[in-house]
Amino acid sequence: MGLLTIGTFAKASRLSPKALRLYDELGLLPPARVDPVSGYRLYAPEQLDQARLVAWLRRLGMPLARIQHICTLESAAAAQEIRAFWAQVEADTAARRDLASFLIDHLSWKDPAMSPTTKPLGIRYAALSDTGLVRESNQDTAYAGSRLLAVADGYGSAGAPASAAAVDALKRLETDSIPACDLLNVLEDAIEQAKQAVNGVAGPGSSPEEAGTTLTAMLWTGSQLALVHIGDSRVYLLRDGELFQITHDHTMVQSMVDEGRLTPEEAVSHPQRALLIRALGQGADATHDMRLHDTQHGDRYLLCSDGLSSVVQTEEVRRVLSEITEPEQAVRELIALANGSGGPDNISCVVADVTELQQ
Repeated sequence: MGLLTIGTFAKASRLSPKALRLYDELGLLPPARVDPVSGYRLYAPEQLDQARLVAWLRRLGMPLARIQHICTLESAAAAQEIRAFWAQVEADTAARRDLASFLIDHLSWKDPAMSPTTKPLGIRYAALSDTGLVRESNQDTAYAGSRLLAVADGYGSAGAPASAAAVDALKRLETDSIPACDLLNVLEDAIEQAKQAVNGVAGPGSSPEEAGTTLTAMLWTGSQLALVHIGDSRVYLLRDGELFQITHDHTMVQSMVDEGRLTPEEAVSHPQRALLIRALGQGADATHDMRLHDTQHGDRYLLCSDGLSSVVQTEEVRRVLSEITEPEQAVRELIALANGSGGPDNISCVVADVTELQQ
């Protein structure tokens, strides 16, 4: 078979002539020959496979620069790159879905009208932070109040003041009366203030290693908990005896698991398992997750730094939360378990129970 005209090649590859001209200009899909007299582009039949791949990748929404890179790879490496791209698309979609859900719940939520048979809900809580058995100082901050629950895990030479500054920036939510219609904006403003507070700890021009922190917090609204999350501290929910992790770690290793490059089992012992891809600090990506959780009487929430989650098995955490009824005793037992496993990091825990208020 001889060379194909641009019209024939476009039809066979499912790419428009306009797209083919653009890809030629970018060097992505140059024609086999350009007629020196007419200037017509002519394509070889063996170029169809690459052209169809380009068409499929464009249908995925992949940027042209990344497509160009994939076209230089062997099949196995190209497949891995596509897998990584799609994992990122799914992660971005999930983040947008969470925000959409938040907005839907936020805009449709109204202060519940309490019927005579409905009892108002509240929370009882305890917070505790411990240095652990290896670190010389504690860079964690844990806080629990009647409305705000928070854990921050600082890092760098000024990690302790960074985590404290992040939590302090949210403490005004403890006393503010926040109308339901203002909840989203108030939380966004609070996170921005926390970001500025952390950046102010190290000062302008400081390196990212000097001061940074994770921040995971929940704001009690009366019947819901609003969650904001940046980093690898975690929130777990114990409901009806089952334990659910309701945050997603913002770490390099977790992103590799999401992309299929690591198994969850390999991630546990990976040497870079603590490397953050989102945090509060100079030069860090401070993009946060946000969602609302409808609560039920009997729910128990655990907020913790990775000093607990990285060394204590999930089943042990579930056992403690299920068997120990008092929040203060539960946080003490969880920290004891982490120290019993070597206590290699600072450990912070907040336990909060959703209860019926006495009238």
